[in-house]
Amino acid sequence: MPATKVSDVVRIEVAPAGDRSYEVVLGEGVLGELDVVAAGRTRVAVIHPRALRATAMTVVAALRAQAGAEAHAVEVPDGEEAKQLRVAGECWDTLGRLGFTRDDLVVGLGGGATTDLAGFVAAGWLRGVDVVQVPTTVLGMVDAAVGGKTGIDIDAGKNLVGAFHQPLRVLCDLTTLTTLPAVEVQAGLAEVVKAGFIADPRILELLEADPTGAAHLPELVERSIRVKAAVVSGDPREAGGREILNYGHTLAHAIEKIENFTWRHGAAVSVGMVFAAELSRRVAGLDDTTAARHRELLREIGLPVEYRGDRWPSLLDAMRVDKKARGRRLRFVVLEALGRARSFDDPEPEHLIAAYRAVAAGGAPVVEG
Repeated sequence: MPATKVSDVVRIEVAPAGDRSYEVVLGEGVLGELDVVAAGRTRVAVIHPRALRATAMTVVAALRAQAGAEAHAVEVPDGEEAKQLRVAGECWDTLGRLGFTRDDLVVGLGGGATTDLAGFVAAGWLRGVDVVQVPTTVLGMVDAAVGGKTGIDIDAGKNLVGAFHQPLRVLCDLTTLTTLPAVEVQAGLAEVVKAGFIADPRILELLEADPTGAAHLPELVERSIRVKAAVVSGDPREAGGREILNYGHTLAHAIEKIENFTWRHGAAVSVGMVFAAELSRRVAGLDDTTAARHRELLREIGLPVEYRGDRWPSLLDAMRVDKKARGRRLRFVVLEALGRARSFDDPEPEHLIAAYRAVAAGGAPVVEG
C-alpha cells in the first residue's frame, strides 16, 4: 500500500485484488483536483445533500469553467434519508434526462450516506459508470467513501441492497471538516476508534490524549484510511478478511434499524463496539483491560455506550437479517487481542445475552429472545 506525500497532501493507494487501483487524496484544498479528474468528460453529475447546496453549486461552476464539462447538481435528502430506492431511482431518472453515457462521471459530495448512494447510482447506471467520491465528514473519509461498497437501506435493514463499485478517486479535503458540527466529528470518531482496536493502537493513544480528536485530526483520518486501504486491497469483495471492518457493526445496524435511522451511525457503532468487546472477552479470550478500554475511551469522546435493555428481542431479530449473517447463523467480528480481529459464527445465546447486559441502559432487564 505505497503512499507518497507531496507538501501537505497525502496520497494513499488502494489496490483491490482483481480490480482497478485508485488514490485516496488527503489534504487541504484537494477538492481542486476534481477539475483534473473530470477533464475530458462531457457530463458530470454532482450528487449532494440539501445541506451542501451552496458547496455543490461552487463545485458545479468550477467544473464548467475549469474542466469544460456540462456539470449538473443533483440534490438528495440529508443523511440516511437519501439511502432509499426511491431516491436512487430519481437520480437515475435525472441521468437519463441529461443523456448520461458510459463516458460521463458521477461525483458523490457529502457524508457517508451521500457517498453510499452516489456509488450505488454510478454502479447501476448503464451497469457501471465512473464515480469520484468527495467525502465531507470524518465518517465519510475514514469509512464510507473508501473501499467500493455502495448501498441503500430497505425496510428489512441497513445496506441490504448494494453493489461493489470502486471509485475512480477519493478526494478528502480537510478544509471541509472545519465547519463540521462537533456532534458530527464525534460520530465519525467511532469509526476511527474501530480502526484503532482492529489494527492501529496508536490511534487509541492519540484519542486518549485528546478525546475531541482536534489536536490530531489529520493524522487520525490518515491512519484510519490506511487501515481500511490495507484491508480492502487484500479483500475487495468481503470474501473473508474484509469482515474485520464490521467490528461493532452487527449490533449497530440493528440499533439503526429499530430507531428508524434516527441514530447517527457512529453512535450506534459505539454501542456495538462495547457489546462486541464484551462478547470478545467471553468467546475469544480478549483481556479485561482491553475490553474495558472500549467503554472508557468512547465515553470520554462523548459517544453512547448503552442502549435499552428491553429491546434485545427486536435487536436479535434485526441481526438475523444482517448482511453478515449466514443462513440461520449470526456472525460477529470479535477481538482476540488488541489489533487481532476475526469473525465468529453463532455464539451461544448465553454469551450474547451476557454481552448485551454490558450495554443495557440503567440495568434495564434483558428479555431473552
